[in-house]
Amino acid sequence: MSISTPDRPSGQAPTIGFVSLGCPKALTDSELILTRLSAEGYRTSRDYEGADLVIVNTCGFIDDAVKESLDAIGEALAANGKVIVTGCLGARSDARGDNLVKALHPSVLAVTGPHATDEVLDAVHAYAPKPHDPFVDLVPPPSNAIEGVGVKLTPRHYAYLKISEGCNHRCTFCIIPSMRGDLVSRPIGDVLTEARRLFEGGVKELLVVSQDTSAYGVDVQYRTGFWDGRPVRTRMLDLVRELGTLARAHGAWVRLHYVYPYPHVDDIVPLMADGLVLPYLDVPFQHSHPDVLRRMRRPASGERNLERIRRWREICPELVVRSTFIAGFPGETEEEFAHLLDFVRQAQIDRAGCFAYSPVEGAAANALPGALPDALREERRARFMAVAEALAVERLQRRVGATMQVLVDQSQGLGKKGGMGRTYADAPEIDGTVRLLPPEKASKTYRTGDFIRARIVAAEGHDLIGLPV
Repeated sequence: MSISTPDRPSGQAPTIGFVSLGCPKALTDSELILTRLSAEGYRTSRDYEGADLVIVNTCGFIDDAVKESLDAIGEALAANGKVIVTGCLGARSDARGDNLVKALHPSVLAVTGPHATDEVLDAVHAYAPKPHDPFVDLVPPPSNAIEGVGVKLTPRHYAYLKISEGCNHRCTFCIIPSMRGDLVSRPIGDVLTEARRLFEGGVKELLVVSQDTSAYGVDVQYRTGFWDGRPVRTRMLDLVRELGTLARAHGAWVRLHYVYPYPHVDDIVPLMADGLVLPYLDVPFQHSHPDVLRRMRRPASGERNLERIRRWREICPELVVRSTFIAGFPGETEEEFAHLLDFVRQAQIDRAGCFAYSPVEGAAANALPGALPDALREERRARFMAVAEALAVERLQRRVGATMQVLVDQSQGLGKKGGMGRTYADAPEIDGTVRLLPPEKASKTYRTGDFIRARIVAAEGHDLIGLPV
């Protein structure tokens, strides 16, 4: 197959097309690659056609994500012809042990796994070398860059902060450790410096992400680091306290994601009650029955989880808990599934998602006995979601009549025509929104990224309707 290079003026830097798929952790990898490309003077684009080559950052966790990633690679090859693949799918092998991407798309130029910025840049240099120009190389940063941090793919008013990479757990349904490796915590000084620069750059909401946020610092035995000339331990409690203090100084939010329910998470909840960080926990419970959790090799038991959630809510009544679950795991009995439904009701999970169990190539769960038929797995997922959605709607109705702080994601006509926003209970992209009505006062205006107060006048499904006050 011959590959043509787009015509461009002599000396002009190549243009790199880019598509980012998957979770927020993959998004932060994409931001780092784009920052490095920008620093080297490359131009970037979301379009395939006309680009000198295309980078596709993939997801490889579940079947739907694999299909989406393979389709995106195929589209990029058809539209452009020169494609570099990175991300989790790039680390997966097929049944014969060959690289899965190369086996299905042999014409891709290069394939790397996740968090492989140097390897991606090496491939870009090889297939789209940039002519050196001492005048052009010193270009200002792009409009979506924050000084000292780099390119951000999120709106300017919120950003993801990745505190670690990899995971030490070996859950039987998961292959992430085989793709992203064991836990590696970022130095706490680096994390806090990035957070401060994000806040100083105008970020109003910082979303803390990792594979296992609660395990931050385990790999370095919670060693003491330094930030601003002060000793700070590399552990979750110290990190969250420092992030909350930074956020408070800038009038911003900190939201915690992927928090495993270890006992030391109990120490974080008082910080939420004091308003230092948002009273919101994204906890991947996955199931509740002890036997299923054992087959999953999950690091917690269902009974303790229920007790822990009750204790959290005693300390911080405003706490919102979001979680994900798996229905139809191999060997799951009707009794075990009923236990899961009871857990969701008793725990009063505010936001819940559920996957019907799907075998993943290379996962240990594939060898477990008692695989359930596809139809039963899907039927249980649907039953779970019916319970979870009814519970979520019921809990949202309790918000009606309250006046809440809302972070504005969209405003129309400076808010005079309404807008969209979120409360502390809503993470971007995955939770609900607040539809903002036109304000009653003609003088009331707001822009994207502003915090406003709104009286909740109604609830519609998973969303709220608010009147700015």
